[in-house]
Amino acid sequence: MKVLTMLFFYFCTFATANEDERLPNKCEVCKFLTTELQETLEKTGRSKEVLEIGEVLDTGKRRRKIKYNTSETRLTEALDDICEGILQYSVHAERPGSLRYAKGASQTMTTLKNLVHKGVKVDLGLPYELWDEPSVEVSDMKKQCEKMLEEYEEVVEDWYFNHQEERLEMFLCQNHVLNTSERECLMEVWKGDRGVKGGASEGKSHDAGEL
Repeated sequence: MKVLTMLFFYFCTFATANEDERLPNKCEVCKFLTTELQETLEKTGRSKEVLEIGEVLDTGKRRRKIKYNTSETRLTEALDDICEGILQYSVHAERPGSLRYAKGASQTMTTLKNLVHKGVKVDLGLPYELWDEPSVEVSDMKKQCEKMLEEYEEVVEDWYFNHQEERLEMFLCQNHVLNTSERECLMEVWKGDRGVKGGASEGKSHDAGEL
């Protein structure tokens, strides 16, 4: 019974995975780049720290003081290795569109791990301790994220200093990175167990409950 159960899940899991496997598109890369950056900035947005800029001169001029939460330093720190955060995502092959990328283990992987814990032998072709390593899709998204950030760094800086009243996802992805025909993933929102498409009024365009 254990062998039959293992073979059943193994077949179903990888038949589905092979059909659905694909590298992330430009819309998805931009969506999760902006998600990571906006959330990182939100963590420091309420800081009351004050920075002193410049050097004290012989003339007696004092160093200029600026608020940390509006400083270039805050942006620089947020951008530092921001694409590394992408590696925390997993592929949830049971979900549609961009919703396939989310933090936390997928239902499929959770099921397989539960089988292992029950004593069922599951052979994925790699050691158990490597099951949680980033997938090819996620690793590719990280690389595309780094390339996109380098290409549009000035746009991000413009948003940070002049347009923070607008969501970064809309400012960067919709207004600068994507053509009209490439924006479909921006309309995909997470609602419980099923991903649906909807406008911004329906909520954030990402798995807000899981982040």
